[in-house]
Amino acid sequence: MKPHILSTLEEKIAPAHTALLVIDMLNDFLDPKGKTATRANRPIGDARAVIPNIAALADSARAAGVLVVFVQHTTLPDYASASGPWLDARSRATYSTEDICERGTWGHQVIPELPLSPQDILVEKYRYSGFPGTALDLILRSRQIKTVICCGVSTNACVEATAREAFSLDYYVVYPQDACASWDKDLHEATLRTAAGRYATVVPIERLAAAWQRKA
Repeated sequence: MKPHILSTLEEKIAPAHTALLVIDMLNDFLDPKGKTATRANRPIGDARAVIPNIAALADSARAAGVLVVFVQHTTLPDYASASGPWLDARSRATYSTEDICERGTWGHQVIPELPLSPQDILVEKYRYSGFPGTALDLILRSRQIKTVICCGVSTNACVEATAREAFSLDYYVVYPQDACASWDKDLHEATLRTAAGRYATVVPIERLAAAWQRKA
């Protein structure tokens, strides 16, 4: 029997079964004093430019009753979360350092422009995707979530890795195109084009807010 398909945006992002994943909006990635800017010389202008959009999207989601989950890149001290393949990849990563977002440091914290609400959930992650080795999938399935909206940084790295794995786990995936960013606009746009053609719905945040308002 053919499964039922949620085909319209309104169906996909119905608040009762939707979660907003805010990915890696952390001091080390976004603040001018963070490690990516000071040690790795990463351009952070585009990433900082989407902060107001993410804040507005999170507010709209909470008002509609959508679950908001902050996904927090985490490096454990003394290489406790490291492996050979991971460190090899980090050594070749663009604009990064091995000890980025070390747990317990200021750099690991969510930026102050995006304060968590009491009902929000915080999930630490240890790889690009928010799923391996974390409780994210358990949390989403416990809430009967069918759709994840993936925003944050970087579009072509951790946001994409989380979104692709969510799709592989049979979640509907939505990218708010103006609520995610990369250090490279070409990579940002290429990721969104690939996603729209293969596994996700790509829309501006105003479409999401409008759909939730109509639902209300």
